[in-house]
Amino acid sequence: MKLSVIATTLGARLENGSPDTEITGVAGIESATAGELTFISNPKYASLARATRASAVIVAEDFPSIRTAMLRSKNPYLDFARTLELFHHPPNYAPAIHPTAVVDPSATIGAGAHIGPYVVVQEDVVIGENAVLLAHVVVYRGVTIGNNFFAHSHSVIREFCRIGNHVVLQNGVVVGADGFGFAKDNSGHWHKIPQVQPVVIGDDVEIQSNSCIDRASVGETRIGRGTKIDNLVQVGHGSRIGEDSLLASQVGIAGSTEIGNKVILTGQVGVVGHCKVGDGAIVTPQSGVAGDIEAGAIVSGAPAVDHRLWLKYSAALNRLPEMLKLLRKK
Repeated sequence: MKLSVIATTLGARLENGSPDTEITGVAGIESATAGELTFISNPKYASLARATRASAVIVAEDFPSIRTAMLRSKNPYLDFARTLELFHHPPNYAPAIHPTAVVDPSATIGAGAHIGPYVVVQEDVVIGENAVLLAHVVVYRGVTIGNNFFAHSHSVIREFCRIGNHVVLQNGVVVGADGFGFAKDNSGHWHKIPQVQPVVIGDDVEIQSNSCIDRASVGETRIGRGTKIDNLVQVGHGSRIGEDSLLASQVGIAGSTEIGNKVILTGQVGVVGHCKVGDGAIVTPQSGVAGDIEAGAIVSGAPAVDHRLWLKYSAALNRLPEMLKLLRKK
């Protein structure tokens, strides 16, 4: 593919290079070779850009000039992702229902569906157009799913859950398992609280491998439009996640928690139940959220506090032994 075609597709400005340069693929800045396109956005990595063997580099509009051909972009990271799509196309799954699949006669399957080996679709399920359900996917009774649904093998959608359009479930996802609800009886034994309410997932959501979104006893568990959930994430019963939020790997959210729009919970963040995280907040890795977080805040630590305050805590921590010695002398 000619560099000029890529530039036009991305809406990027070509600088220093020939529009007729042939690009055969994409690669990282350090491993790219002739014929490949790479990207860089942070000026502190300008030395890597100057040394790259790539034929062209996607850079920010204000990135320092280098001798290699540049595609100047308003969003180099996004445009690199768009370039990947030009060269790498996902597998195509032809419309068909595999002979080993079990689809209840009451289920409604939209046009263009691919139902793979050993898939189970129970009674009164409604699935929209162009769905792909790969091997061993199980859809319980009463589930409704929109168009362009993609479920990788061994994902499960439990009874009466509702899923929007353009939703992707990676391998081993469980949507709508019972929430963790038990009441102690007078003998000290745990009595299970029925988890009867569904999970509702908005459009354009992706949930990655082995994550669990629990159903609720009352109300609903909701995942807002455009939210992306990483591997090994637990969303507790009755919680609500807003739109366009990111939940990184091993995040754990207890029941009845409200997460706002465009929130980022980074790796191994834990959030206690019945609290609120405001729109646009960022919680840094391994932090523990024990109370409400204001919109737009950046917090760290356990319990989580303002990130700048946490940096002061961290700086003081290394000095504690010395400070202790001084106190003992006094």
